[in-house]
Amino acid sequence: MSEERSVSLFRDYLRIKTVHPTPDYDSAIKFLSGIAEEIGLPTHVIYAAPGKPILLATWTGQKPELGTILLNSHTDVVPVELDSWKYDPFEGHKTENGDIYGRGTQDMKCCSIQYLEAIRELKKRGFVPYRTIHLTFVPDEEIGGRLGLEAFLETEEWKRLNVCFSLDEGLANPTDAMTVFYGERCPWWIKVTCRGNPGHGSRFIEDTAAEKLRKVINSALDYRQSEKERLDANPCFTLGDVTTLNLTMLQGGVQPNVVPSSMHAWFDIRVTPSENLTQFEKKLQKWCEEAGDGVSFEYVQKFECQDVTANTKEDKWWDAFASTLERMNISYKKEIFPAATDSRFLRRKLSKTSLTSANP
Repeated sequence: MSEERSVSLFRDYLRIKTVHPTPDYDSAIKFLSGIAEEIGLPTHVIYAAPGKPILLATWTGQKPELGTILLNSHTDVVPVELDSWKYDPFEGHKTENGDIYGRGTQDMKCCSIQYLEAIRELKKRGFVPYRTIHLTFVPDEEIGGRLGLEAFLETEEWKRLNVCFSLDEGLANPTDAMTVFYGERCPWWIKVTCRGNPGHGSRFIEDTAAEKLRKVINSALDYRQSEKERLDANPCFTLGDVTTLNLTMLQGGVQPNVVPSSMHAWFDIRVTPSENLTQFEKKLQKWCEEAGDGVSFEYVQKFECQDVTANTKEDKWWDAFASTLERMNISYKKEIFPAATDSRFLRRKLSKTSLTSANP
C-alpha cells in the first residue's frame, strides 16, 4: 500500500538509531542533508564541539539583509527499554490504522520532517519567503544540549545567521487547540550527599547517613506534594506554572551488614519562571541544614535564565505569529513548557539582543 512521501521519510528517519548513549549522528546528518539538497536547500555541517555535527540548511528570502527565522530541531533521542515496546522502536512500524511506533516520533523527528516537507510544498508553489529561513538539526538536546545548540550559539557561524525569531519543539495537544509555549521551567538537577557514622549492621549506630538522607527526602517530597496540591487547586494552572521535584536515583553502601559512611540521592527539579531562584536555593540549603551535619548538595545541572517570550499584541513578532494563526482559524493556548528544550538557550541568547524567540 502506497503512502505519502513525507510519511515514508519520517519512518526512514525513525530507523536511524540516534539513541543515547551512542547516537548515530553521521547517518542522521547524511539523511537530512539528502532531503534538504533534493528540495534545493544549500547545506553546511558545523562542529561546535568535536563529534557533535550540526546540520544547517538555508532557504534564502527576498530580503536576505533582514533578520532571519530559525526552525530548530534536535536529532538525538532518549534510550529505550526494548521489553516495554510493542514493536521495535527503530523499525518505524505503521499499523493498519496509520499509527506509527518509534523512539523519537514526537520528540522530535516529526518536526524535522515537517519543516522540510512544508518548505518542499511551498517551493513547488513558487513561494519565496520575505525573510531568509534557516533550519538547524542539532545534537545532544536529550542530555542537556551543552555541546549542541548551546555551544553553537557561541560560534561565529551563529552570529552570521542574524536570527531574530525561532521555532522549536513543543508537545502534542489532544484538543483542537495548538499549544504555544512562551517560556519554560529551569532544570535543576542536584546530588545530595549525606555523611554519617559507619558501623556494623547489627548495632544502633547514632547519626547515620541513612537517617540524614531520610530527612532530606522527606523535606523534598513534602515540598513536591505541596506543589502538586497547588496545581490541583488552581484550574487555570498547567504543569509549567508550578515547580516539580522527583527523587530519581539513590546510591550508597558496600554490603548488607555494613552501615555506610555516606549515601547519595539525586533529584530532578524543574523550577517555574515565577519562582524566586535565590529563595528556592535557600530552601534547598535549609533542607540539608535541618538534616544534620555532613549534609550537602551540588548541582548536576543548573539553568537560571527565566526569560519568557513576549506574547502580547504589542510585540511585533508575537502579533505576526498569533494573527497568522487567527487568520487560519487555528485556536491556540499559551503555556509555560513543563520540561526543558533547546529553546531555553535561544531565549537567553535572543533576549540579550532585544529580539524574540518562540516555542510552539
